[in-house]
Amino acid sequence: MKLIKEKSNTIQQDEVPIIELEQVTKRFGKTEVLHDINIKFYAGEIYGFIGYNGSGKTVLFKCMCGLFLPDEGCVYAYGKPLKGEMLQDAGIIIENPAFLSGKTGKQNLEFLYMLNHKRDTKHIEQVLKQVGLNPLSKKCVKNYSLGMRQRLAIAQAIMENPKILILDEPMNGLDKKGVCEVREMLLSLKEQGTTIILASHNREDIDVLCDIVYEME
Repeated sequence: MKLIKEKSNTIQQDEVPIIELEQVTKRFGKTEVLHDINIKFYAGEIYGFIGYNGSGKTVLFKCMCGLFLPDEGCVYAYGKPLKGEMLQDAGIIIENPAFLSGKTGKQNLEFLYMLNHKRDTKHIEQVLKQVGLNPLSKKCVKNYSLGMRQRLAIAQAIMENPKILILDEPMNGLDKKGVCEVREMLLSLKEQGTTIILASHNREDIDVLCDIVYEME
């Protein structure tokens, strides 16, 4: 992995990172997917990752989230080792999110929201509007287009105002208007101090959004 872009106004390195990967290596059988990864992520920055399919972006993201344990090295979250637990206070899109296909988008978000004993239906409606979905729609998720499912996934990631967003191909399936709306939303969240880590095949997304960019080799 190599650093290919870093803006001059990036965070001072004496600040405590939100997430830190220290000498992280991950293998599957005899195949080494990640080798000795050292990287720090700071609050209020957008980090981009590019690379061919199979270069390890998704595996890297899963290690950050606690879905995979490194074979060597350690992942730190908020200064503490992340071992055997999921990353907290994070909104995550990795691969295809699972939804209740026979329920509406609003019903899906309400179900997840209430798992944490939250009941603010108006907030769910605002989040759906924020990503361009109609909160009053009776359409079930099984009848959603790919773009609508992606908008719902983004809504799910941001609905609890997390400190961190980890987004693997967040623009997947979105039309041009949708891409512009999501870019504007991510830049707004960055201004509010959210740390955003994303992978995208679209180089324009990376150029427009990201302060720091890494290439997976």
